[in-house]
Amino acid sequence: MVGKYKVITLCGSTKFKDEFLREQKRLSLEGNIVISVGLFGLSGDNEVWTADKKQMLDDMHKRKIDMADEIFVINKGGYIGESTKSEIEYALKHNKKVNYME
Repeated sequence: MVGKYKVITLCGSTKFKDEFLREQKRLSLEGNIVISVGLFGLSGDNEVWTADKKQMLDDMHKRKIDMADEIFVINKGGYIGESTKSEIEYALKHNKKVNYME
């Protein structure tokens, strides 16, 4: 399997920081290249909450989806917020496979 790695971008609410870290580790150990969020705004990274930064980070995450073969949605308790819904729609529109934690 060396040299053949699927690229997976994690999507979901940043309030689920522990789940992001756990799934990143699990997926990496399964032999995937994992792209995650840069900041956890709903888990204390307050730099996110200026309009220009939020817009930039949202756009940047779409570029991360562009680089991926598929996305993996962190949807603890079935929760999917508006930003994540838009990322799922974006991924589907660009023919990316979508998998869910739950």
